[in-house]
Formats: sequence, C-alpha cells, structure tokens
Amino acid sequence: MKKYILLLLVLLFIFLVYFHSRISKDMNEKLMSMVDNETLSNLTIKIVYDNYEFDERLKTGFGFSSLVNIKDKKILFDTGGDSPTLLSNLEKLGIGPKEIDIIVLSHIHGDHTGGLTGILNANPNVTIYIPKSFPNSFREEIKSYGASFVDVGNSIKIWDGVYSTGELGTWIKEQSLIIRTEKGLVIITGCAHPGIVNIVKKVKELTKEDVYFVTGGFHLGGASDQEIRNIVESFRELEVKKTSPCHCTGDRAIRAFEKEYGSDFIKTGVGKIIKV
Repeated sequence: MKKYILLLLVLLFIFLVYFHSRISKDMNEKLMSMVDNETLSNLTIKIVYDNYEFDERLKTGFGFSSLVNIKDKKILFDTGGDSPTLLSNLEKLGIGPKEIDIIVLSHIHGDHTGGLTGILNANPNVTIYIPKSFPNSFREEIKSYGASFVDVGNSIKIWDGVYSTGELGTWIKEQSLIIRTEKGLVIITGCAHPGIVNIVKKVKELTKEDVYFVTGGFHLGGASDQEIRNIVESFRELEVKKTSPCHCTGDRAIRAFEKEYGSDFIKTGVGKIIKV
C-alpha cells in the first residue's frame, strides 16, 4: 500500500512540475504576442557606467549602467559599482537622478547594484524591477528608502515596448532588457551569466521576432578563442544585425566582434550615446 501511495505522490509531483512549466511558457508567449504592435522610435541608450572609456570627461569603474530614453520615460538598467561615480557621470551628462522613472537590476552582483542607494537617496519615487531570487534583505533596503519594487520571475512588460526576459540561468539568475523598435528588437544585458547566446535565443523564442542590436556585458573575459569564435558565429546565425559589447566582455571578444561586424560594430564605453 505504501508503495502505491509513494508512486502516486511521485506522479503527482511530476504532473505539477510539468503543469507549472507549461503555464509559465504559455504566459510568456501570451505576453509577447499580445503587444506585437508596440514598437518605439527615437530610442536612445546612454552608457553611464562602464570600465571602458568613451567620453574622457566621465569616470570609469568596473561595472555597468545604461540609461534608456523612451518617449517621456527614463529607465536605468543597472546602477554600476558605486554611487559617487554613477552620480558624477549622470551630472556631467546633464541627467538628474529625479528624472529616472524606473530602475531594472539585471542580477545581484555589486558591480550592477552598487550605485542604487545613491539614486534612492536623491529619488525614492522609482519602481525597481529585481529578479525574484534577490534576498529579502535587498527588498527591505529598497523599502527603507520609500521606493517600490517588482519581483521578476517570468518575462513581464515594464513599459510600452519594453520588457524583461524574465529571470534566466541556474547558478546566477539574471534578467535582460528587451526593447521593441521599428528596426527590430534591442537587447541590453548586464553580465550575460546565463550565456549571451542563450539570452538571444530566449528572446527570439519569446517574441518570434528579429534581433536588431545587442549591447551590454557578454561575460567572455575567460572564454577561449574557440569559444569566442563560436559565439560570434552564433550571433550571425541568429541574424543579430548590430552589436556593441562592453563591461565584462573582455578585450579579445570585443576585437572578435569588431572584426566580424565591421561597420555594424559600435564601439562603446562610459559616455557613449547610441541612437536607434
């Protein structure tokens, strides 16, 4: 009798796991298919924190942050490694912290969350999108400033034409930003711990659309030359039109993308302004 009960429990567990994964997939597909007509024009991405220099007036630091300007909204994707550098760079670019409406944090590492408190000190009236795997202590800190947060598990809509991939990866959970533009999808990654190719594939799976441009950290500093070649080839196979790797991508990988993409490679660093 006990064996039958155990078997039934195992079967029930398998069914629940399958049902949950099926529902999650259906929700993601429904989300992305519902808004096919929401595309943005005049998108501007400003790199406001990076370890590569582009504008010599600005400070560099190991980390990443980009400011996305869409219509009347400003979305800060990641906050770099420290507040003083981030706030200094924003000021020199003529951007006040109170102008920021939404913050999206890709993952828990300090080189992507370190500047958050500086923004919240100046502007607690923001909504922060964090992966649901973040510790509760992080949520409590956000609430202590009077700011609000949204836990991200599956892919969700952040604003008109702007979405999160949802939390991806196993060991290090991470979300990336998806932006629909008239030229195709734009993807911004933090460190791409789930794998940059996996992220692009996931976006294409969710949207069934072409990827126009990918920027951010690709996490290839420790990759072999062959691994880098394979990833560059995968970008071509996935028909990514333009690319602009920075932060943790590594010099060898950046050179490989530049060699392959030529005029479709966009050299970037802190202070770079990319217009789509």
